[in-house]
Amino acid sequence: MAARLFIQSDWVHALRKNEGEAWVSCKIPGKRRGFEKVSMEGINWDDLPKVYSSMTVCLNLRSSKWRRVEKTNQFKLWSVCYSISGRVVKGWITCVDISCGGGLGVSTSSDGTMKIWQTTNGETRRELVGHICDVNCCRFFPSGLVVLSGGMDTQVKIWSAQDGSCPVTLKGHRGGILDTAIVDRGRNVVSCSRDGTARLWDCGKSVCLGVIADCGSAINGVAVGVSDNTINLGSPEKIPSDREVGTEGKLLLLAREDKKLQAVGLQSRQPVTIFVSLHMFCTILNKFLLLAGGTCLDLFCPQAPVQTFHRSGAPVFSLMPCRDGFIACQADGSFIIQQDLDHVIELTGPDCDTVYKAVVLEKSAYTCCRDGIVRKYLLSDL
Repeated sequence: MAARLFIQSDWVHALRKNEGEAWVSCKIPGKRRGFEKVSMEGINWDDLPKVYSSMTVCLNLRSSKWRRVEKTNQFKLWSVCYSISGRVVKGWITCVDISCGGGLGVSTSSDGTMKIWQTTNGETRRELVGHICDVNCCRFFPSGLVVLSGGMDTQVKIWSAQDGSCPVTLKGHRGGILDTAIVDRGRNVVSCSRDGTARLWDCGKSVCLGVIADCGSAINGVAVGVSDNTINLGSPEKIPSDREVGTEGKLLLLAREDKKLQAVGLQSRQPVTIFVSLHMFCTILNKFLLLAGGTCLDLFCPQAPVQTFHRSGAPVFSLMPCRDGFIACQADGSFIIQQDLDHVIELTGPDCDTVYKAVVLEKSAYTCCRDGIVRKYLLSDL
């Protein structure tokens, strides 16, 4: 594991105070971790506040829109928190998504609430009421006008983002819904549950088109993507329903509680491969590369990982592709953009609180956290 630079989570606010101080630390494998203080050291030639530490860490506080932290050797850490919404819920925020136009966000919470809010200022536009107990997952349909959600009440719901109504409720699971995925434009959706099944739904008629997989173990996450045409996804045993749209040539990933990653042909319902001893969240990087936890996998060679990324021992709670790499959210509050083995960007903000989910839209990234705050980061300067 590479050396890692840590800094006080609220360093931006701490160092803005008169004679303010914050701590910074460097963790090198095999060596004792040391802590140093950084403090205000006057104004730079360009009228920007300058702070200094004996660890030769130089921090420049730029505008309120972005700040940069850099160490003089190989370490670089950027904090680009463009805006931070207030605490929008009483519990912790379990999931977040942003509409295709970027104007609206939706978030779910452990207190059973789900809200639609403006991304510019965090102001609540709609509160979506209908789930009982925790709401675990939410996502916008490609139109940006409709929201898909799943909760511990075993229900999958479809909402209007315009008026907050819920015209569709999908019932059939026997355990809490843990994740969902949208197929193409959204005529069909996939859900996974604690009951160990993944189901394909017809949104128009509110019916289940079939059980894609029954794993015998809770399925924590799903991902749908297009696979390479040389990968055999199998053939369906019977002719698919005409209500099944956009499933041909699609691969479905199932991240299971028993530490197995299962790949299934979405239309055929046939197993493609199973990877063992992996983390419980997954994503599809491209037509033949998958990611589970910090392990990159090749569908053509399931016996061994292509590459393993290890930043800390904390569990991974969310993964998604980003540029030429991926974003990972972890239980220790880490939010990491991994572009390759030598280029890692870690964004600050949470104070050791779990970051449950991140979503990237063009030049911005949004995270939801156990501290009940949605954070927005500007990535254009990275």
